[in-house]
Formats: sequence, C-alpha cells, structure tokens
Amino acid sequence: MTQFKRRDILKGIGGLAGLSLMGAGSLRTALAQGMASDEAWKQASGTTIQFISENTPPTTAIAANLASFQELTGITVNITEMQLGALVQKVALDFGAGRSSFDVIYADPYQVLAPYHRGLVDLNRFINDDQQPVVPKGIEDFIPSQLAAAGRFEDRESLYTLPYDCPTMIWIYRRDLFEKYRDQMRQDLGFDPMPSDSTTWEQYYQIAEWFSNGNASEVKYGTGHQAQQYDSLMCDFSNVLFAYGGDYFANGQQVGLLGTDAPGACQLTSDAALEAARFYQKLLKVAHPGSTSWDWTGVANAFQNGEFAMMPEWHEFAGSLESSDLQGKIGYAPLPKGPARSSNLWGGTGIGINANASAEKQKAAWLFLVWATSPQTQLMGLKSTVGGGTPTRQSVYDMPEVKAASTPPTDMPNMLTADTMLTAWQDDYIGLRPKIAQWNEVDTVIFTELSKMLAGQMSPEETMQSAKQRIDRIVGA
Repeated sequence: MTQFKRRDILKGIGGLAGLSLMGAGSLRTALAQGMASDEAWKQASGTTIQFISENTPPTTAIAANLASFQELTGITVNITEMQLGALVQKVALDFGAGRSSFDVIYADPYQVLAPYHRGLVDLNRFINDDQQPVVPKGIEDFIPSQLAAAGRFEDRESLYTLPYDCPTMIWIYRRDLFEKYRDQMRQDLGFDPMPSDSTTWEQYYQIAEWFSNGNASEVKYGTGHQAQQYDSLMCDFSNVLFAYGGDYFANGQQVGLLGTDAPGACQLTSDAALEAARFYQKLLKVAHPGSTSWDWTGVANAFQNGEFAMMPEWHEFAGSLESSDLQGKIGYAPLPKGPARSSNLWGGTGIGINANASAEKQKAAWLFLVWATSPQTQLMGLKSTVGGGTPTRQSVYDMPEVKAASTPPTDMPNMLTADTMLTAWQDDYIGLRPKIAQWNEVDTVIFTELSKMLAGQMSPEETMQSAKQRIDRIVGA
C-alpha cells in the first residue's frame, strides 16, 4: 500500500526548472519594485535569525531556497521544524520567559496567535515604515479571509502575521467513477450525482450509500472520513456543523475570523447543531469502517489505494494524489451544502515576529517575512520538487502560467484545485473554527465526545449536551 508522509503532501511530480535557481539579482528585480532603494534589503546584513515552523511542505521548499535569500539580504536563517504540539510548547516557553530563542514564528491561529498575540510584533510598524521594503502588491493581495483569520485578533487594525499556508477541506472524489456511473446513479437516486453548487449533504449520503451497496466494482465503499479520536475528527465534523447552521459559539464566523477572549456559552445544543450531529452519525454508519481509525493522512492513503469513491479532505493532498496511480482520475469541488450553506474548513497559518527579539533581528525577520510570502517565492513553492504550498495571494492565481496549470495536463498538480479553492475561501464558503485562547482544550472535548457518539456509547443529543457542559467550564461561561 502507498503511504503518504507529511513532507510529501505537496510535492510536485518533478522535472521542473523552478525558481529555486533564481539568483539574487533576479529576486531583487522582482521584489524591489516600489522600494526606496536596494539598500533596504541589505540593512540587516550579517544578522542571523531563527525560524521555528511546523514541519510542513511550504517550509521545506523555503529551506531549499534560503541561499538566494541570504545572497539578496546578507541574512542567515536557521530553520527548526517540528510537530505543531512541540512547537506550541517551545513558543509558550519563549514568550513566558521573555526570551527570543526564535525570531520568526509559525503562528498557528488557534494555539499560538490567540493565546500569545501580545508576544508578536504588530506588523503595521514595518508596513508603515518608509525605510522598509514594501510588501509586494500590498497586503491587499492576500486572500482577505486568510489575512484576517491568520493575522488578526479581535480587531481589524492590528496585524500579527502574514498568511503563509492555507490547507482547506474540500470534496475530493473519483471523477472517473462518477462519470462512468453517472447515468445509473441519476436513474437510481433521482438526481445528478456530479458535485455542483446545489449538491447537498443528504445527497452526498445517498451517493455514499449507493457505492457502499456494491454498485461499483472498483471501490468497496462510497465515502471515507478522518474520524479518528483526534483533531481530524473535529475538522471533519465542523464542515457538517457549519453547513447545517450550527456553531461552537455565538457569532461563529466573527469569532473564527477575528477571534475573542470572551466567546460566551457553547452553542452545541442548538437545534442546528443537534441536526448536524444526527446527520454526521448517520453518514459515518455508511462510511468505510476504517474511518474512525484514520486521520487526514490515513484517509488519503485509503482513497489513493481505491478503498472508496470520495472524501472530505484537505486540498493540499492533491499534489500527492495526482502523482499516484489516480493521476487524471480525481475531481475537486467545494463540500456539499447543508440547510445553511457549504462550509469548507480552513486550516491555514501565518508567520510573525517575536516581540522579544532585538530591533536588529526584528528588521531581519521582517525582510524574511516579505520574501517568504512574496508572489515570487510562492510561485517557487508551487514549482518546488521538494515541498511547496498553495499560494495565499490572489496575484499568484492570476499569473498566466498558474492559470494554465489549473487544467490537466499540468506540472503544478496542486493548482488543479485552484477554482475550487477560490470559491472555498469566499466569506460564504469558508469554515472557521473558534480563534480563542482555550481552543486546544475545547478541541479535545469535541473530538473526545464525538468519538463516543460514533462508537455508539452516546446519542447525538447526549454528545452535544456533554460537550457543551465541558466547554462552558473551560471558557468560564
């Protein structure tokens, strides 16, 4: 069986003359438009900064291209990569002790930004400084929902990070099977099964059941899910919860976009949340039985190995899936809609600057942020053969070569999701978990209680009531 590793998720299919070979002169020409002088890039020459990041493919691509940044700026960047949980612990210790062991921080919105935003520099200080290089094309070039969700907390003025990566859950399906059995499914089910803006979660359930009933010899089941007792289960359920009009707290989209220190009482016992829980329980009963043992990587492996026909999954897996035996056989679409809307959970992160760092290191860190999130570097990531990521900037999607890569055959397989993603990140489609300081504890409650429901130990009503009571205690409601 093929197994995906985290570092492989966003790998391209090779053979690309990417921007990793771009020299400092070319980078300088591309980045320096509108800047006061070339000297701005050399103002922190000789400085060494430390960047701590989750071990993600975008950082792998950045690490492979650091020589060009050092040549451009004279700055040395040392990168430390680790699992997110370990990163959060190290950053918390750094902030708590008033240290700056790390100057540039991969600031997860929920586990770093929300509880520790006061330890990050407000980037407006550099954005408004005429002596600093400007952000290419301005911060307005970042996808608006991502800029707020990744970079802001409680208000729309302060900005603590620039959007760095943007994994988002979408509907990934076997297009070859949907096309082969389309007429039969339409006859049996009474509707067109091809994913569209009008497809509902109830129809998704019926499609899953149709495949699970043995109507297609190529797969054993209709749907697979990342329903392991882990963060992945919360993610999978949240798409349904938000689509049905439920949420974890009142004003959920606002709490997800800007965050709050006072979320109030948990809303999981609302009628919409209860309806979502009942449906999710029903859906998992027809899903591949391995679903409750899979996280996002496990379900991707099973899909790639032909176990089922479709799944809600992070779009960043497209690169690896399109590099497998399923190349050219996969379709991508926004997740189905519920009574309220289609919701596609966003899991992105920004990078920020440690406020405890010295003034010189903060300047160097700012230069790194501008470079690492620039359109040119994001294009490099798309073309990288060692890692890379999907862009957080609209201008990259507007580049002719990127637009051309959104249809097969393509040398940038991640861009096959581009049209879907630009819809999924719209305000009416994006799903946002609560950006609160206590999120880690709340998350644990959610996936623990849901796991009991899926195991048949609790009813949906009991599950939501228990989760609400525990969450209210955590947030002091």
